[in-house]
Parts: sequence; structure tokens; C-alpha cells
Amino acid sequence: MYAVIDTNVFVSALITKNPESPTRLVYDFIDNGEIIPLYNDEIIAEYKEVLSRPKFKLSQEIITALLSLVVEHGISSDRFAYSETMIDEKDRVFYEVSLSVEDSFLVTGNLKHFPATPQVITPHQVVELLKK
Repeated sequence: MYAVIDTNVFVSALITKNPESPTRLVYDFIDNGEIIPLYNDEIIAEYKEVLSRPKFKLSQEIITALLSLVVEHGISSDRFAYSETMIDEKDRVFYEVSLSVEDSFLVTGNLKHFPATPQVITPHQVVELLKK
């Protein structure tokens, strides 16, 4: 499965204490090769900036490990232009990169920020798809 992972999914995966939470399982699916993350430099920069916020209390070691996981297991992809207005324009890069690979997904905890398409799914939906 190819997927762009929204930053909120990684934040949740890294701060949860529940190893069976859907967000943690998404992280594990990347680590074991069931999800191939799609990214570009803008997405990596956002991951780094958001995960480095003091309120999350994540060490640089953990942040570096996550960024390495995405880059080593993923595919750097170009954006595919989407002309419609988005609720949060900062999320546009995530959606446009997800459009760059056929049959890929965008995994987010904020469905309302993206167009309502079958391609935009929650971590829970990823878990259900991969358990089938």
C-alpha cells in the first residue's frame, strides 16, 4: 500500500502509550513494509518542524528515527496539482503528493481538512484494509 501519512498520525503514533492504537500500527506497517510512505521535501520539513515542538516532548533521536523510517522505506514523489480550494491550505502538499501515485492513500486523523474521496482514510481504516 502506498500512502502519504499526515503529520497528525505520526504525532499520535509517537506520543501514545497504546502499542495497539491505529496510529502506532500505521507506524509499524511502514516499518515492516506493508505501507510504503510517499513524501517530498516539504512533507519531511513539516514532520521535522511539528515533531520538534516542545509540547510533544519528543527527543531528537525519536524524530530522526521517524524521518529515517519514512525516507528509507518510502518514495520521494512530486506533487500532482489539485485546483480546488482546501480548508487548510497547508495540507495541500499532502493531498497533492497522494495524487502522484495511482491507488495511493492519504492517511489522516483530520478527514475534514481534505476532499471527501475514498483515497483519504483514517488510521483505523488502514488497519482494517491491511487486516483483510
